[in-house]
Amino acid sequence: MARLQWKTHNSKGKYRVVVTKPLVGDVWLETLLRADCRVDQCLSERILSRAELREAIGSHCDGVIGQLTEPWDDELMRVLKSAGGKVYSNVAVGYDNVDVAAATRHGLAVGNTPGVLTETTAEMAVALTFAAGRRIVEADAFMRAGKYKGWLPTMFLGKLFYGKTLGLIGAGRIGSVFALTMARGCHMDIVYYDQFQNEQLERKVRETGSLYQQLGERSISIRRADTVEEVLETADVVSLHTILDASTRHIINAERLRLMKKDAILVNCGRGPLIDERALVQHCRQHPDFRVGLDVFENEPQMAPGLASLPNVVVVPHIASATVWTRTGMCTLAAANVAAILRGEPVWNQPDVLPFVNAPSVDAMPRAAPSIVNAKELHLPQYTQMSRL
Repeated sequence: MARLQWKTHNSKGKYRVVVTKPLVGDVWLETLLRADCRVDQCLSERILSRAELREAIGSHCDGVIGQLTEPWDDELMRVLKSAGGKVYSNVAVGYDNVDVAAATRHGLAVGNTPGVLTETTAEMAVALTFAAGRRIVEADAFMRAGKYKGWLPTMFLGKLFYGKTLGLIGAGRIGSVFALTMARGCHMDIVYYDQFQNEQLERKVRETGSLYQQLGERSISIRRADTVEEVLETADVVSLHTILDASTRHIINAERLRLMKKDAILVNCGRGPLIDERALVQHCRQHPDFRVGLDVFENEPQMAPGLASLPNVVVVPHIASATVWTRTGMCTLAAANVAAILRGEPVWNQPDVLPFVNAPSVDAMPRAAPSIVNAKELHLPQYTQMSRL
């Protein structure tokens, strides 16, 4: 195994921060340097092992900026605390890889990076929907292989989305933007399952439908389903946007796949383990008109045996948030979390994090940690306008 490459910034800084991956942009680094941090950054792209993470923390480490691919469990949190650590931040909105309860027991703040992935991830769900439904990847490979000899009426027949039904499992921020994009663009009706009613989404869909009626166009509708099964049986496209916990792991399994239409499209830009991947492979083999778009996988970076060879499945390597603006924003927020906690600053208590991301300079950012998921449990102070002074 190749040796890891590391780079140190501001070697005499007051606080030592370990960054486990190359990051995007330069605002994140400026944020840490302005907080007088020594930054030890791993430049290697491979996933660090548990032993390598322990070695990177060493005998002294004030904070870490890490990744979803790393197991930040009780052991690593204990190692970080023993090294004098105060904060860990994921470069992600999710934190399935972090034992937040363990971090809290050790008095460590845990940061994440919400508020900048919504539209970007929703756009990827749209892209995967069209790529799968219109067989873009298959057709692209066909062309590149020199197989195209002329137009045929039966060539790469796909699915028309106009006027069809879109199903959501989870109607939070990302699911809502995805649904509105498809409903407004393709006049799709929406059926969604969520623990909570999304009144804002329902209002927007109904207002759009009313406008379409006034224009003499096909209206659109929305309703909340009582069960996951109802969505699966009804929808032509099903997109997963729910959280991952014990109740949603394998929420799409063999039994529920059988409930879906034979030519339905299943999209997952949420969490890989929402789908029983082995069951999905079997279902796609048995139903060649059933199509799938996946950005995440059950056991990343591995895929279930047989998945990669299925022509009716489009796969991309967890890039739903991969736009320059979003990834730069994520890195900035992660660094701001660490810098603020190390300086003893309060926690931002507003849903809009754009004051951090769109600030004209690091000095113009709010003096706060943008998002600390265990702030309440650690009794961290909340941001007020006086905090800025």
